[in-house]
Amino acid sequence: MLRFLTAGESHGQALTTLLEGIPAGLPLRPQHINEQLARRQRGYGRGGRMKIETDTAQVLSGVRHGFTLGTPISLLIQNRDWKNWEQAMAVEPVEAPPDPITVPRPGHADLSGLLKYGYSDIRNVIERASARETTARVAAGAVCRRLLEEVGVRMVSRVVQIGPALAQDLPEDLDENITRTESSEVRCTDPRAAAEMMGLVDAARKEGNTLGGTFEVLVDGLPIGLGSYTHWDRKLDGLLAQSLMSIHAIKGVEIGLGFACGGLMGSKVHDAISYQDGRFRHSSNNAGGLEGGVTNGERLVLRACMKPISTLVRPLMSVDVASKEAVESRFERSDICAVPAAGVVGEAMVALTLAQSLLEKFGGDSLAELTHNLEGYRAALAAR
Repeated sequence: MLRFLTAGESHGQALTTLLEGIPAGLPLRPQHINEQLARRQRGYGRGGRMKIETDTAQVLSGVRHGFTLGTPISLLIQNRDWKNWEQAMAVEPVEAPPDPITVPRPGHADLSGLLKYGYSDIRNVIERASARETTARVAAGAVCRRLLEEVGVRMVSRVVQIGPALAQDLPEDLDENITRTESSEVRCTDPRAAAEMMGLVDAARKEGNTLGGTFEVLVDGLPIGLGSYTHWDRKLDGLLAQSLMSIHAIKGVEIGLGFACGGLMGSKVHDAISYQDGRFRHSSNNAGGLEGGVTNGERLVLRACMKPISTLVRPLMSVDVASKEAVESRFERSDICAVPAAGVVGEAMVALTLAQSLLEKFGGDSLAELTHNLEGYRAALAAR
C-alpha cells in the first residue's frame, strides 16, 4: 500500500515527507522533485515568502545510485526563513517568548484550531495550518509522478478561471497544454484570459484584497479498471475528490461535466459507446474518464475551485479571544492569488492517488514486476 506523511511547521526548521510503497527500480533523481517544487513557487500573485524560499528536496533514504530501493523514501526541505524565526519557533523554552496572537483571521483555521486544542496562542495553529505544508505534498507527488510516467501516464494542470476571468481557449492536446501553461505567468492556455487574470490580480493587490479561481487537471494514459464500484471507500472518483478537497482553500471539486450535469437531460450527459478499430470507445467524455468509480480508458478530467485567500491587507472584523472585544483581523504575510500554484499541488495529490490505485490493482515489489503485470492486463483487455 502506498502512503505518505508530512511534518513540519511553516516557519520551522524544515518540512519532511515520508513516502512508503514505491516499488524498487524506479529511476529517480533529486531534480525530478525539485522541478515540481519550483513550479509550485511560480505564479502571478504570489507573496513575499516565495522571494525568500528556494525549495529543494534532500533525499535522505530510499534511493541509491539513482534508483528507488522499495524502502521508505524520506525527503527534507529546509525552510530558509527559519533563521528569522529561531526564537519564535524554538523547540526549547525561551526566556522571552513572543506575545501570543489572540486575534483569529476570518476564513482560516485560527479560531477552530485554538478552541479545539485549548491553545492561548494562535501561532500554534497558523504554523501547521499554513499552505506551506503543500510543499511537502508536491515533493511526495513528484515521486509518484515519476512512477506514473514509467507506465505511460502523463498529466497537466491549467488555470481555467481567476475571479470573473474565464479561459475559453482550452486545447485538447496534452503537449500543447504543457507548453502554454508553463509559459504563462498564471498557467492559463488562453492568452486573452491570462492578461485579464493578471489585471484582476493587480487590481486586487491595490485594493488590499485577494482572488480565487478554478484549476483543471488532465490525465492521459490511464488503463481501464482503476478503482472499484463495489464499496464506497474504493471508488476512485471519491478518492480523487477527497485528495483535491484536502488542499488548502479548495471548496469544490468536479469530474467531467461536474455540476453542469444537474441542468441537463440524460441524453446530453452520458457518453455513447461504440466499438472501433479493435477497442471500445466513447463518443464524448462528459464523464471525465470515470464511470461508477472506475476509470473507463478516456482522459481523466478534474476541476477544483479555490476560494480567495483569507488573509487580507484590509482586514475584516474579528474578536480578540483574550479580551472578547471586537477588533480588526490581523495581517499575516500572504499571496494575492495562489490558484496557479494550487494547480501544481493538485497534480501532486492526483498523482499520489492514482499511483496508489495503480499499485493496488497491479502490485509488484519492483518497477519491472509492476510493468509486467500491467502489460499482461492490457494484453488481456485487447484480447477481449
